[in-house]
Amino acid sequence: MSHTNATGPGVETGSLSWPTGFRAYTGHGGLRDQGDDISVVASDRPAVSAAMFTRSLFAGPAVVLSRAHAAGRDLRAVTTLAQNANVATGRQGEANAAEVVGRVAALLGIDDRQVLIGSTGVIGRPLPMDTIRAHFDDAAGLGPGAFGAGPLDVARAMMTTDTRPKTAVRTVGTARIVGVAKGVGMLEPNMATMLAYLFTDAELTPDDLDTALRTAVDRTFHCLSVDTDTSTSDTVAVLANGAAGPVGTAEFTAALTDLCLDLTRQLASDGEGATKLLRVTAGRARDEAQARRIAKSVVNSPLVKTAVHGADPNWGRVVMAIGKNTEDRDITPDRVTVAFGGIEVYPEEPTPQTLDALTDAMRQPEVAITVTLGLGTAEATVYGCDLSAGYVRVNADYTT
Repeated sequence: MSHTNATGPGVETGSLSWPTGFRAYTGHGGLRDQGDDISVVASDRPAVSAAMFTRSLFAGPAVVLSRAHAAGRDLRAVTTLAQNANVATGRQGEANAAEVVGRVAALLGIDDRQVLIGSTGVIGRPLPMDTIRAHFDDAAGLGPGAFGAGPLDVARAMMTTDTRPKTAVRTVGTARIVGVAKGVGMLEPNMATMLAYLFTDAELTPDDLDTALRTAVDRTFHCLSVDTDTSTSDTVAVLANGAAGPVGTAEFTAALTDLCLDLTRQLASDGEGATKLLRVTAGRARDEAQARRIAKSVVNSPLVKTAVHGADPNWGRVVMAIGKNTEDRDITPDRVTVAFGGIEVYPEEPTPQTLDALTDAMRQPEVAITVTLGLGTAEATVYGCDLSAGYVRVNADYTT
């Protein structure tokens, strides 16, 4: 049961367990035809927390409620309902989200305001509350023994159109950070993106935890895009219960950022219909905002994404994606370079001798496109995927 392909300092290998003091439950609540679709992860002791949410004007009741609860910075539990976003469902949707939170809180013996709720899936359909109520009634009868699920179980229960669960872990001294995430479509951050929950037994102040989360998100989930569409349900949260004792803030932030980058790459490579991970770096930009804007323009271009899918080193599409940023008037063609897989294609076109190597680079499971703007020293890297017929098929048939 492998949880990550990453290796290096602070990265565990083998089966994955929760940090000290956390436990989890998963079960079937009737949101999908079969398989677990409800999950709860909780700390057995008080915790501090930080969270970020979508800026969508159609944010769902789960986001609205969780945003209010997260303001207390003392969340102890996260529950997720998969396959139904409970968005655009009116007052009843709000009441249903609040009822689920209340049932989770009662199950754990904690205050409602210490529960964060995530809901993900089809928009505009009411939650099947009869089966959800029956589910929580059964869970209450099982008692503490019900909480035997691991991170991989929770990651699976959160999935909608994902083809595989996403988990990652890092260590900071004696403390651990474990993350679970889902989301492979409607993925373009205007906050963070998708659902990602991070749990640690490190001891930090609420302010330090919040700063660490925002730093990590800005460098990772904010640099992720599959299809330019921001979800109504995006949520990222971190809970820290202090069971392993204090850690250095800088070390924790670095480990959290590395973990979130791991999850970002997993999410991008599993984009709906994806066959390749696409990594775009824009360098020598005027500032980081410009670098990220140009890199996003390339990674989001349907023409670039389809060329990557077809292993076609069509650099003309990349310069098009750069050039459409007409407000960046300081970018001029004579300063720009473009490379695929480290092989320059503009302004120096590849020779017949390098074409084979270029085609081979475009056929790899991870394709790297590098752009330099010749304006400064700033750099940004963003992550996405190719665009295949599979993406169209998944989304054409999503509710039918």
